[in-house]
Amino acid sequence: MKILVCGANGFVGSAIAARLEHDGHQVARGVRQPAHPGEIAIDYMSDLTAEQWLAKLGDIDAVVNAVGILTEQGGQTFEHVHTKAPIALFTACRMQGIKHIIQISALDVESRKTPYFASKCAADDFLLAEPSPRAHVIRPSLIYGITGTSARMFRMIASFPVHMLPAGGRQKFRPVHVDDLAELVARLLDPVVESPSCIKVVGNTEITYRGMLDVYRKSMGLASAFTVSIPAWIMRFAATVGGWIPGSILTPDTWFMLQRENTADARQLTDALGRTPRGIETFIGSNDAPTLRAEAFAAWRGISLRIALAIIWIGTALISAWPHSYAERLELLARLNIHGIAAYIELYGACALNFGLGVATLLMPGRRLWLLQMGVILAYSALVAIALPEFLMHPFGPILKNVPLLVILILLYSEEPRP
Repeated sequence: MKILVCGANGFVGSAIAARLEHDGHQVARGVRQPAHPGEIAIDYMSDLTAEQWLAKLGDIDAVVNAVGILTEQGGQTFEHVHTKAPIALFTACRMQGIKHIIQISALDVESRKTPYFASKCAADDFLLAEPSPRAHVIRPSLIYGITGTSARMFRMIASFPVHMLPAGGRQKFRPVHVDDLAELVARLLDPVVESPSCIKVVGNTEITYRGMLDVYRKSMGLASAFTVSIPAWIMRFAATVGGWIPGSILTPDTWFMLQRENTADARQLTDALGRTPRGIETFIGSNDAPTLRAEAFAAWRGISLRIALAIIWIGTALISAWPHSYAERLELLARLNIHGIAAYIELYGACALNFGLGVATLLMPGRRLWLLQMGVILAYSALVAIALPEFLMHPFGPILKNVPLLVILILLYSEEPRP
């Protein structure tokens, strides 16, 4: 069959397209900006009528809709992406006589408790309103795959030495592996397979959020983490604030969805696959563990080092500018033959430089900034070593502390991508 996979560049869509091609199907990859042979231009923000879709379905035998967004950003809205465009596509399929239609939805959308759920459910209901043995709605739980955005995020969180658990981390999940989902789609497109029109797709293992992080951590070869429970009221407040930040993952809707049990009986997927689906404990193999562990650490190492540097620069500036330190600073400057107004210019100039470097570390990171900071630290160290050599043997080792700062800057410089 020739199958149109909408959202073929996405995490789920690409896995489905690869599986269908492996099974010998011809796949037309629906993407926003075609750049390769076999790709078809689709845009869920503008393809909102059946007539716009008809021209794209001329020789198509089956359609898989794997387009979706977790949060609204810019012009991308739930109404357009989850409801209007899919309904226009399904209508065009009926007009074209295409009976094989698979809609990738989400578990628990029938509750309609959030705009995300309601928008997904509207398209599901439209497809299921006209019964067809070849039209299916798949409602998966949390989907895991090595390249998945959510999987990367959870692996990163799992790699933290301390796990901050929202409301104790007792929320339940049954994560499903993307390969099992893709296999299900391939089976549903087999004309001889009979399956329910709406299928809840979950993995073999039910687990709490806390347990999920622990499994990912152990699978990556890491020791158990310390845990801290974050009260629900703090999460609600953070979600409210996140709702006003464009692109934020934590919003009132996502917090609501996290609190609901994202689980179901695995029997439907087991029956459809003819085997037990994979459980979360099998998702990360021993061969993948070293690479995924390094990737998880890399995801938060850079920002952590930058925050640490910013605290040092800004903290040093504020402490140096504090009135109680004037006498000591002026005395040191006097030993360098800097007196009067020149001493105050140097004092406040150094404070301004340190403060500016701290702010730039947060807002304007880059290779030139790291080189500048290395130069400043080396200049400070050389000046002190020559003019105030007693600081080299100071009990608190203030000059020696510049060594780890230089190492941090060398790491940031080395890992900074070239423009």
